[in-house]
Amino acid sequence: MVCRTGFLVLCLSSFSFGSSEIPAGAHLLLRMLNTVNTKTAQEGDYVYLRTAIPVVVDNKIVVPAGSYVQGVVSHTKQSGRVKGRAELGIRLETLTLPAGTVYRITPRLASVASENTGQKVDQRENEVMQGGTKEQDAGRIAILAGSGAGIGGIADQSWKGAGIGAGIGTGVGLATVLLSRGKEVELRQGTTLDVMFDRPVTLQ
Repeated sequence: MVCRTGFLVLCLSSFSFGSSEIPAGAHLLLRMLNTVNTKTAQEGDYVYLRTAIPVVVDNKIVVPAGSYVQGVVSHTKQSGRVKGRAELGIRLETLTLPAGTVYRITPRLASVASENTGQKVDQRENEVMQGGTKEQDAGRIAILAGSGAGIGGIADQSWKGAGIGAGIGTGVGLATVLLSRGKEVELRQGTTLDVMFDRPVTLQ
């Protein structure tokens, strides 16, 4: 049997399971059907996804592409103004095959397509977290400090005026950063999630 790596085909011939079972360790690539973000999400909100690729065991498709997966928001936390990153927990609960058969599932999050958002999966907590914004914050402070220096220098026509302006600009920049919330976690429609099964799922 020829096995190809990646998400195109999931080769599981090394497992001693039949074609009616998703084995432990199998990955499933899912695509979001609705949008969920930490600014508006509440615990218990439904999350809807579809399988982006099939799961293949011994040359047989056991989970076709386009199968439905439903879950709920298990935890949500908005980003803080001074500290605290946004967090979004998702608990997947059911898998519905095209024939209409529904199975209970409990896979855990493995990774998320960040799409330059800085979002990443914390596998220990089984949630998506927003990355830090220290570099962006420093940039905003520097820009405002530079603007303040320019304005101060023009108004006073001296280095002293520029220094005062820079100080004011830095203060304004720092205040702006402290009063602004960080980025929220947002899983938009079409975002892909990789999940992994810790235990086998029997498909009758």
